[in-house]
Amino acid sequence: MEDVEVAIVGAGIGGLTLALSLQQIGITARVFEAVPEIRPLGAGINLLPHAVRELDELGLVPALDAAGIRTKDASYFNQHGQLIYTEPAGEAAGYAWPQFSIHRGDVQLLLLDEVRRRLGADAVVTGRRCTAVTVEDGGASAHFVDADGSPAESVRARVVVGCDGISSAIRKQFYPDEGRPVYSGLTIWRGVTPFKPFLSGADTIRAGWMTCGKLMAYPIRDAINDQGDQLVNWVATLERPRPDHYNWNREGSLSEFFEPYADWHFDWLDVPALLRQTDPVLVFPMVDRDPVATWTFGSVTLLGDAAHPMYPRGSNGAGQAILDARYLTGCFKRHGVGLDALAEYDRVRVEQTGDVVLMNRANPPDAILREVYERTGGRPFDSIDDVISRSELAKIADDYRAVAGFDAEQLRKRPSLV
Repeated sequence: MEDVEVAIVGAGIGGLTLALSLQQIGITARVFEAVPEIRPLGAGINLLPHAVRELDELGLVPALDAAGIRTKDASYFNQHGQLIYTEPAGEAAGYAWPQFSIHRGDVQLLLLDEVRRRLGADAVVTGRRCTAVTVEDGGASAHFVDADGSPAESVRARVVVGCDGISSAIRKQFYPDEGRPVYSGLTIWRGVTPFKPFLSGADTIRAGWMTCGKLMAYPIRDAINDQGDQLVNWVATLERPRPDHYNWNREGSLSEFFEPYADWHFDWLDVPALLRQTDPVLVFPMVDRDPVATWTFGSVTLLGDAAHPMYPRGSNGAGQAILDARYLTGCFKRHGVGLDALAEYDRVRVEQTGDVVLMNRANPPDAILREVYERTGGRPFDSIDDVISRSELAKIADDYRAVAGFDAEQLRKRPSLV
């Protein structure tokens, strides 16, 4: 049986950030990933300033700059293309750290490269799917099968951290009756495609509302061809019945969702053209899980989507996984690798992320769109000031920032997590 100080199950953004953070303070770790080869899957994400601060402390901002775009602003429109509200983002909003719009796969691969460079080529073991953990005196063991399902060597560690995503086998072991993730009533189609820059060229836009079709779009790479196109990420969200089965890797078709957006020809973005030229289109049910009382069982704990999957409505899922990793590292630094550290991590992060999960259900930033849709009945307005005040709009965004931990002043004053 192989021994390691901290065994990390899952080589996603949270698990890899944890490995780099532990190396930073001299704790040895090894990452075990189910897939035989880690490839740049997914689509765009936003890394908000509270997450970028943590990656900056790991020296990764130059790599993020090379891969993504520093977000300048965030804008909200109705389904008629009328502007509701624009606010600055990242450094333009007074943060000491930028916000990045970037491909999720690019973030994962740059983290993977850094882990292998700093911890060694064998720091990430692929083709090892965790099937169970055993809590033992003074530690825990993680048990694996290899890519063809054959039993693989178990790993004993002082702490095992489950970063194995929304379908976490480790979480299921401790919450066997939890069932499927909770469906929101919404389905998401998303994709990335080359497209000409729109608005500031670094804007994250949200338009419409779930009832009539909601769209989010933002560039994630600059100047990708001779025409000066950007790589643009888009996310279309519609109300749909719960699917019989959740499939996290299904490709969708344009016909499944295009009709509500067919007439969205805005003077700043031709939405039908954006959607039509995208291939492939990915489709996901929008799900989360109810917050639980604890993630920690003896020397085993959870992190990221394994601990607190949340609706992708606040651009905050990856960010909270990064904060988990950094806070857990700080706990190990204060208490050593053991139960006292896990107790502090559990006490603080379970509550903080539970608040974010519930806020993402009720009043994330796109609640701005809901308020305008409901007050106008989905009709065009003559003046947004006749519909909702700027102070009400700002309060929705400010309240979310405070709960999610990236209010600019709070973030500037907060001590380092590690």
